[in-house]
Amino acid sequence: MDRAILHSDMNAFYASVEQMLDPTLCGKAVAVCGSTEDRHGIVLAKSQQAKKTGIKTGMVTWEAKRLCPELIVVPPQYDQYLKYSKQAQAIYQRYTDQVEPFGMDESWLDVTGSRQACGNGMEIAEEIRTAMREELGLTVSIGVSFNKIFAKLGSDMKKPDAITEISRERFQERIWPLPVSELLYVGRASTKKLLGYGICTIGQLAQSDPGFLHALFGKNGLMLLAFARGEDCSRVMHKDFISPIKSIGHGTTANADLTNEQEVWKIFLYLAQDIGHRLRVHELCAKGVQIFVKDSDLFYQQFQAPLPIATQSSAEIAHLGMRLFREKYRWSRMVRAITIRAIRLAPKTDPQQLQLFDNAWQRDKRDRLEDAVDQIRGRFGTNAIYPAALMGDLKLPGTDLHEVVMPGIMYG
Repeated sequence: MDRAILHSDMNAFYASVEQMLDPTLCGKAVAVCGSTEDRHGIVLAKSQQAKKTGIKTGMVTWEAKRLCPELIVVPPQYDQYLKYSKQAQAIYQRYTDQVEPFGMDESWLDVTGSRQACGNGMEIAEEIRTAMREELGLTVSIGVSFNKIFAKLGSDMKKPDAITEISRERFQERIWPLPVSELLYVGRASTKKLLGYGICTIGQLAQSDPGFLHALFGKNGLMLLAFARGEDCSRVMHKDFISPIKSIGHGTTANADLTNEQEVWKIFLYLAQDIGHRLRVHELCAKGVQIFVKDSDLFYQQFQAPLPIATQSSAEIAHLGMRLFREKYRWSRMVRAITIRAIRLAPKTDPQQLQLFDNAWQRDKRDRLEDAVDQIRGRFGTNAIYPAALMGDLKLPGTDLHEVVMPGIMYG
């Protein structure tokens, strides 16, 4: 017997919560946007009314207002979104303990074992949809299928406040004509590659040669092939499952364009402080570094490289990030935003081969220094101690505290 997998997606979640909290916003074009002053002024979520005017998530605020002059812009209230997300999880857990969140507003549910007591997948989905609307004042779209990938596709097919079933008997008819970009984990870069070879639909992907896809994407190509063919057998994790950490990153948008390498270096060093701290908290080491750079035209570039030795050092992570930037980035445009990630994580206790000319004593001394810095920050706050290079204006919101104050002259 096939599994009964649900994917529940709360419709326009942030905007719906804002409308529910403030009834005067109901029925109006509403967009939840980041701070315009700090250049985070992009649309994080939009109401159904705003969506009809062509507003999209990720659009800059001024462009959204140009499309919809009557648009009401509100700031995000993350504490409220988290509160309602937890309440939604409580509703899901009435039917199963296999509830796997996929972000704050989406979750998979495996209700296979609940069918005898609660009804089939469609009946359970209808009960959840009703409970969400009546108890939380929010709507959901739910996909019902025999695997996670198709359940996710189902929840995207009809919005808002709808249920879509994709059965094993009819999935080719319903899924295969869809654009290949609709398949989960087929991003923009993968879509571009597939389109270049004439693979435009999920059905064409499903009928592709496994060897060709493996050559194109490696093992991920075979995974996408299995997804397209309905062969996904991944399980829905238990509600208490904590996913292992695969990377640790930190990114920010500058409040003014970065115009030279010195300004970029300060951002890398600033971001790496947090990454090194989190690596030490989780007792992990990074074997590689990945950077994302967004220029003033909002175009993203991504680069990565391995570290010679696995490390927790903020300085080593920042230096490799900067080296990648110098080698790969071309200054045709100024830099707007930067993200740096520690990747290929491994437990700190894993043995590793040191390099011939690596100074193990110096490395141990540096590690003890960074541990001491963490302890000082833990007692007196994150701004209690920091690299001198981070003094002055970093072009980042909230970092204008680090001003160099020279001592006054004393006269006898």
